[in-house]
Amino acid sequence: MASAPSNTTPSAGAPGAVHRPDAARDLVKILVAGPFGVGKTTLIDSVSEIRPLHTEEHLSEASAEVDDLAGVREKSTTTVAIDFGRISLPGDVVLYLFGTPGQERFRALWDDIAYGALGALVLVDSRRLDASFDVLGLVEESGLPYAVAFNAFPDAPRHGTEQLRRALDLEPGTPMVTCDARDPGSSIDALLALVDHLIGRDPVEAR
Repeated sequence: MASAPSNTTPSAGAPGAVHRPDAARDLVKILVAGPFGVGKTTLIDSVSEIRPLHTEEHLSEASAEVDDLAGVREKSTTTVAIDFGRISLPGDVVLYLFGTPGQERFRALWDDIAYGALGALVLVDSRRLDASFDVLGLVEESGLPYAVAFNAFPDAPRHGTEQLRRALDLEPGTPMVTCDARDPGSSIDALLALVDHLIGRDPVEAR
């Protein structure tokens, strides 16, 4: 994975600390992608060891004409640029998490946000699988390795693993997990599934 030397900075555990940890060895940019309302902001909030950066705006009547609110009627805000957070993992690995907008109208931002990323965690809502196709297409077009995490909404239908894999047309080697974006431990497990996938790839291809 990509690495860079660390500077002498305040401890990450210090109140308000924003600098990378002193022991950081591998600094990895990860995208948290997925359709509108799938839980990207929630996941980054749940795991970030720094105060997350959000660029959210309230949904307006104008946006209702272009944003599909089916299945997410209770949602009142949307990310209009990025979400950003950071988490340190065992082995001196630090993940920089960039949440991407989920609507087609923000597609022009994709290349800029994806630049330099080593992989993507794609959040999926099993209640509306078809909403994930465009995002999965963007990730695959970019050539980024990725893992899929099904956010466990309380009213989500139960599907078999292979049924979900076929429905999303995933390659056999693509990691697929279930997580609760509100729960830090569950969200970290989903990120670790992606990191393990990145580590397990051919070193030349990974670079």
